[in-house]
Amino acid sequence: MEPARSSASIPYGTTAYYAGLAASDDPNQDPIAAQIYPRPQEHSILPYESSDPIADQQYLIAERLIHHYHDRALMLVNDRCATYCRHCFRRHFTGNDSGRITPAQLSAACDALASRPQINEILLSGGDPLMLGDDELERILRALREVNPDYIIRIATRIPIVLPRRITERLTRLLAIQPGLWMVIQANHPRELTPEFSTAVARIRQSGIPLLNQAVLLRGVNDDAVVLEELFKGLLRNGVKPYYLFQGDLASGTRHFRTSIEHGLQLMDTLRSRISGMALPVYAVDLPGGGGKIPLNRETLVRTEKNWYVLQDLAGNHYRYPREIQKGET
Repeated sequence: MEPARSSASIPYGTTAYYAGLAASDDPNQDPIAAQIYPRPQEHSILPYESSDPIADQQYLIAERLIHHYHDRALMLVNDRCATYCRHCFRRHFTGNDSGRITPAQLSAACDALASRPQINEILLSGGDPLMLGDDELERILRALREVNPDYIIRIATRIPIVLPRRITERLTRLLAIQPGLWMVIQANHPRELTPEFSTAVARIRQSGIPLLNQAVLLRGVNDDAVVLEELFKGLLRNGVKPYYLFQGDLASGTRHFRTSIEHGLQLMDTLRSRISGMALPVYAVDLPGGGGKIPLNRETLVRTEKNWYVLQDLAGNHYRYPREIQKGET
């Protein structure tokens, strides 16, 4: 599938399977369609929005390798996705025709990793790593193991949600022999937890691979306590731990997806009274400009200043995040 550009920001493209989960093709009316189909609001880019809102490029140590956190690195192995999420934050890279990581790029990334022995965890991302063929994926995993056989490796993917038939026995056999391998998925709405999803996830789990879910809080998709409760309980029933619920990044043209932080905190208060700790993710945000990830709570939200929140990281540094109150929110 060759994606079509809806704007200069991110391609448009999805799978027949995922599109079939939408009850309507109107992104203003359906939570699946909202994640698939472009809207005119994407062309309205605010001054504080960016195609690289978490400053990936600031932390590049090789062409495809980002070292932001002390003991972790992120490798961009592919720029393609099976479905291009309209809320994508990595708009500077996703679908930009960079393609798959080349042998030369992989070698350079591995050299950079070898020079930084404090790194013990690698996140494979993109794009979607599982859009690569099995042989390509095996080549990357083998190269990483040659640098450090004890790496913890996380694969960040939406494939079980948008293209579950890609989770084949051959793929899971390949992944099962990798020690310390985790899979991190992104399910954002309970309608995504289909029988096909459950079959794919069961196959992954039977291979001994643990699964985490990182949802994004999206206006018009899941900004409702009942929807989130159903999502998180459904994930747990499928053996997937709800890990994070992310506040929307300040990605270009995504204002219409973001809720206020007050609304997110209220949702978490409601969920905390209704679901178990196992089903409850951490509400978090990537601080603008590369400040890193912090939990969002009433301690890290220091104060509000008119149209801005002042957020505090673990070192006590302050960052500003826009206070965007949507209709119907407080």
